[in-house]
Amino acid sequence: MLNFNTTNNEDLRNYQIIDANLDRAREGLRVLEDWARFGLGKEKYVKKIKNFRQILGKNHLEVYKQSRNHINDKCKGLTHKEQFNRNTSDQIISSNSGRVQEALRVIEEFSRLHNHELSKIASEIRYEIYTIEIDLLNLSSCKNSEKILKENDLYVITDQKANLLEIIEEILIAGVRIIQHRFKTGSDKDNLQEAIKIKKLCKKYNALFIINDRLDIALASNADGIHLGKDDLDLKTARKLLGYSKIIGISANNKIDISNALKKGCDYIGIGPVFETTTKKNKKPIGIEKIKTLTKDLNIPWFAIGGINSNNISYLKRHGFKKVALVSQLMNSEHPKEDAIMILKELSYEN
Repeated sequence: MLNFNTTNNEDLRNYQIIDANLDRAREGLRVLEDWARFGLGKEKYVKKIKNFRQILGKNHLEVYKQSRNHINDKCKGLTHKEQFNRNTSDQIISSNSGRVQEALRVIEEFSRLHNHELSKIASEIRYEIYTIEIDLLNLSSCKNSEKILKENDLYVITDQKANLLEIIEEILIAGVRIIQHRFKTGSDKDNLQEAIKIKKLCKKYNALFIINDRLDIALASNADGIHLGKDDLDLKTARKLLGYSKIIGISANNKIDISNALKKGCDYIGIGPVFETTTKKNKKPIGIEKIKTLTKDLNIPWFAIGGINSNNISYLKRHGFKKVALVSQLMNSEHPKEDAIMILKELSYEN
């Protein structure tokens, strides 16, 4: 039931509060809407957030606007130092989601007595924004991961080493931005703790951290994605459990497996082995020409893998191979940073 007949000072102050917070909520929603539109290109979220703005605009009644000058706002123009510390899109999304949520909470409280409908609307939108914030952050994370996959040509796979963390930081300093962590022995507890430490390092250098095979450890360590082999968990189940904010890569070496991976929505493919390799002794190399045939129509990133090192990268590049995955050379190197720099230069060199 609406009741705007009163002109006492307390009601006018309430209207002024509602007016200010309707403006705040709609401003914050516009920031989220524009990021969904221009930053992510997600029409679904653009429509949803735009609808919230329109609903709040429709309920921004004249009586609220007329109350704006009832009391002079002596706090106008106040700022906080944290406002100047928003350096990433994620920080902007989170701060504006919080702005909307807080403003809607104020509207919900101060409109409850005289405008129950607006109070209910504010409550419903507020709970929607909690979910939208998470979705937008996840979509932003996925977009960043896709960008890293597209722009970086060296994919490094770990091997179990006593000084593994030191090696990884060295190659991250060199400029490597994709790390796949592979472990075959050790307890789950120890492997998880190591994965968490590697994830922290990768986050520091804005690098992708991908777990080989183990979905549980990928989830527990908040990895950026998972890599699945032919005998691992199927891609459809992995996607259902991981969601669309995470990267899923697939190992494939034939037309059928590649076709199935594409249909199920994998983000990249590892194809090989190109040459003989000690890490996959039981697998016969499929060779340059077959890989060229398998990849000629691929429209997602793919990495050649198997027996690749600094001695044959230029040969691969002459055959049109732009992205490679390495294990042994960097994991066994006495100077991993220097070797990584050399390989990155070789990959970036135009033949």
